[in-house]
Amino acid sequence: MNSDLKDPKGRKWIGFRFAISGLGTIVKAEKNLKIHCAASIVVLLTGLYLSVSLVEWAILFLTMALVISFEVMNSVIERVMDFIHPSFHPEVKVIKDAAAGAVLVTAVFAVLIAIVIFIPKL
Repeated sequence: MNSDLKDPKGRKWIGFRFAISGLGTIVKAEKNLKIHCAASIVVLLTGLYLSVSLVEWAILFLTMALVISFEVMNSVIERVMDFIHPSFHPEVKVIKDAAAGAVLVTAVFAVLIAIVIFIPKL
């Protein structure tokens, strides 16, 4: 058994604390992530107002998690690429644009999912 699981000093939670710290840092620094978080709050409030079903909640939660996760990964990719190659490089641009495109795809499908779930209830 992993000795970290028996640690009485609480070190088993250090990874969780690092993850929360990383999320806090990236939310403060990234405008687009703030926008996605605000959109998620709107989705939550709309879901409450429209009394969506449990299955619809599951779909909405999964969708919000995907969009926010993709945005976090996009931010990480951008920072890593800027660290590796601070000056402009065409390949770095392709990598960063592709990561941003992945966020765009998830966000577009999130909007479509919201339309499918919310419009019939309005």
